Amino acid sequence: MTRIIITGCNGYMGQFLTDLIAADKDAEVVAGIDIANTKERPYPVFATPAECNVEADVVIDFSHFSAVDALLDFCEEKKLPLVLCTTALKEETLVHVAEASRQTAILRSANMSLGINLFMKMLKEAASKLAPAGYDIEIVEAHHNRKIDAPSGTAIALGESINDALDNEYHFVFNRSDRHEKRDPKEIGISAIRGGSIVGDHEIMFCGQDEVITFRHTAYSRAIFGKGAIEAAKYLSGKPAGMYDMSDVIG
Repeated sequence: MTRIIITGCNGYMGQFLTDLIAADKDAEVVAGIDIANTKERPYPVFATPAECNVEADVVIDFSHFSAVDALLDFCEEKKLPLVLCTTALKEETLVHVAEASRQTAILRSANMSLGINLFMKMLKEAASKLAPAGYDIEIVEAHHNRKIDAPSGTAIALGESINDALDNEYHFVFNRSDRHEKRDPKEIGISAIRGGSIVGDHEIMFCGQDEVITFRHTAYSRAIFGKGAIEAAKYLSGKPAGMYDMSDVIG
């Protein structure tokens, strides 16, 4: 049985995780951490990591980038593995993540979906064949109107995965409104749409002469992110210090 602490337990994903883990015979939530302690939970909830005194095997974080540094301090001190799902982290926090991984196991991913991480592998294969043949690469992502960052962390991760397969010779372009020039063959365009209740949609287009090859991943529920995070938590529990990602989980 994997004992889990959820940070951001009263947010959207925290609520999903609580319900998903309750139905999982191999995991249980033993505590939550959330500054907005306004909801009844079947486990104790603490306002800050420093206040949490419950024994656990792993932490799943779906909080806010401003709360991550304090959480890293907590996990370092307790040698507690951390599944870090919060996006839009500042550069200094990313440095802190690397430092903390010397003390405990940390799994960080821009997207916890098992499907999207397999999707990245497929895109690498496609890019390695199509880009040298002259295909232009475009990424279009769409999310709900409450999402505060754009483009999404997943869109960036998909672009980086593609670029990695191309020896990092490409660069990202996020806005063409102020440009009046021919498209650079070495660019990866990334566009963002925000509206309604879209959970998450990512479309990658390889545009060649007289044909377009499109790859698409659509999330219909946040449950896919929660399920991936739970599988990651089970994987990470008991692992030695170091940096991990979802490719380790899916094998």
